[in-house]
Amino acid sequence: MIELYVSALMTFFVVIDPPGCAPIYAGLSAGASSANRRAMAIRAVLVAACILLVFALFGEALLRALGISLASFRIAGGIMLFLIALEMVFEKRTQRREDRAAKVADDPEAEDVSIFPMAMPMIAGPGSIASVMLLMGRNEGWERSLVILGALATILLLTLAALLAAGPIMRFLGAKIEAVITRLLGVLLAALAVQFVIDGLQVGLR
Repeated sequence: MIELYVSALMTFFVVIDPPGCAPIYAGLSAGASSANRRAMAIRAVLVAACILLVFALFGEALLRALGISLASFRIAGGIMLFLIALEMVFEKRTQRREDRAAKVADDPEAEDVSIFPMAMPMIAGPGSIASVMLLMGRNEGWERSLVILGALATILLLTLAALLAAGPIMRFLGAKIEAVITRLLGVLLAALAVQFVIDGLQVGLR
C-alpha cells in the first residue's frame, strides 16, 4: 500500500505540478487583495477536487457507456501524458501556461481566475483526469482506491499551499531552479507514461 501511495503521489505531483501552478497564479492574482487571492486559491482547488473525484469514481462507467475499453484509455492516456512530459522537458508546457494566463489577464472581465484557468485546465486538466482514471482502473478494491484518493488529496493540499504561498515561493526558487525541477519531473512523467502504454497493450493483447 505504501508503494502504491508513493507511486500515485509522484504521478499526481508530476502531472498537476504544484510548483508550476504557483507562478502562474501569482501573475494572475497580482492585482487582487490578499483575502481575494486566498479565496480564489481555495475555490480553485475545491472545484478541481470535485472534477477529479467525479472522474475517479465514475470515469470507468462513462468509458463503458461510450464503448471504450480501459486498455484503450490506458494507451491513449499514456500517450497524452508522454506529450505533456515532452513539453515539460523542452519547457513548452510552461510557455503554453503563461500564454494562456496572459490571455486571461488581458481580458478585463476575467477577474476571478479560480475556475478558469486555475481549476480547469491547470489543476484538473487532461493529464490529471487521465491519471486518476488510469490509476483507479488498474487498482481494484476499495482499500487501494482510498490510497489513490489519499495521494490525490495530499497533492491537492500541496497545490493549495503552493497557491497561497505563490509569491514567496517564486522569490525563493527563482526561474532557473524552477526550470531544472520541471525538466526532471518531465523525465519521470515520460517513464510513467510509457508504463501506462505497456499496461494497456498487455491487457489489450490478452
